[in-house]
Amino acid sequence: MTIRDATADDIPAILPLVRKVAAFMQDRDPHKYTIEGDVGERYRNWLGGQIASGRSAILIADAAGRDDPPAIVGMLIGTVDREIPIYRLKEYGFINDLWVDETYRNEGVARQLVTEAIERFTRLGVEQIRLDVLLTNEPARKLFETCGFRPSVMEMLLPIEPVPST
Repeated sequence: MTIRDATADDIPAILPLVRKVAAFMQDRDPHKYTIEGDVGERYRNWLGGQIASGRSAILIADAAGRDDPPAIVGMLIGTVDREIPIYRLKEYGFINDLWVDETYRNEGVARQLVTEAIERFTRLGVEQIRLDVLLTNEPARKLFETCGFRPSVMEMLLPIEPVPST
């Protein structure tokens, strides 16, 4: 298994994994994660810009051999985001998405992706890395805790039904 930077050529192979993350999140909490349209297509150009910026951690787990075409079985999408101007911290790393195909889970692939993202954000000079994890996603919570993350805030959500117009 090779953990490496994603390239623009990898984007078509990353998009199915993005779709899986989105479907998982929408299934677990449809009020928070209601997806419009094809999330993969919506990511396509954005990912290209993030990769080109050099200020991100877009990583893939490639299970192919040295001379084989890429076999992308996992990915992590991390960005450098700006903090609002009232805080000393100006920017932070944010892990937006993490996915490993089911057949490669429990083999340390996700941990390798997170570890590499931490190293990448450190090299980019950020002082903090954040992420969101569903309260019901115990495996992900345990993974992130063993990688050094700690709970910080608890986001709360109140769905409000639209008021019919008269």
